[in-house]
Amino acid sequence: MNLLQQLSQIHCFVFDMDGVLTDGTLLVLPDAVMARRMNIKDGYALQLAVKKGYTVIIISGGDSPEAKERLLKLGVDQVWMGVKDKLSLLTTQLEQNQIPMSQVLYMGDDIPDLAVMQAVGFACCPADAASDIRVASKYISPYKGGEGCVRDVMEQVLKLRGDWDLGSGIAAK
Repeated sequence: MNLLQQLSQIHCFVFDMDGVLTDGTLLVLPDAVMARRMNIKDGYALQLAVKKGYTVIIISGGDSPEAKERLLKLGVDQVWMGVKDKLSLLTTQLEQNQIPMSQVLYMGDDIPDLAVMQAVGFACCPADAASDIRVASKYISPYKGGEGCVRDVMEQVLKLRGDWDLGSGIAAK
């Protein structure tokens, strides 16, 4: 099966947080508040996919209540933070949603993502992912983490499936 055929089988998007949805930078603000930077274009694609009925899951080893709140406002209701065993959690969520691993696209950027990437139907990564992750990926986005890599893969899948809606004008809740 070629790349386009594989992407056309995707019904579920799963993303790591730090280094994928963010650029991996932690800004330490006064009072030890940690801030992360997210891309608005990635947010649009996430919101559109949810609106079109795709399952979108975020699994992060880190914890960021602010980032979780942003994702919830976009309609992503499966946001898991502080996860040590990403594959176990994903397996459980897919069973509950009756989605086979073969229909899952996972984007990760570092070693904690490797086991999941080896289990799903389509593994991909941002341009600045760790070298072992790049080797394990079927697709390497030309965009870095937090700079549009999520939008890149989601737009490709939604366009292939006829779900990329240019006139929806979606706005965050």
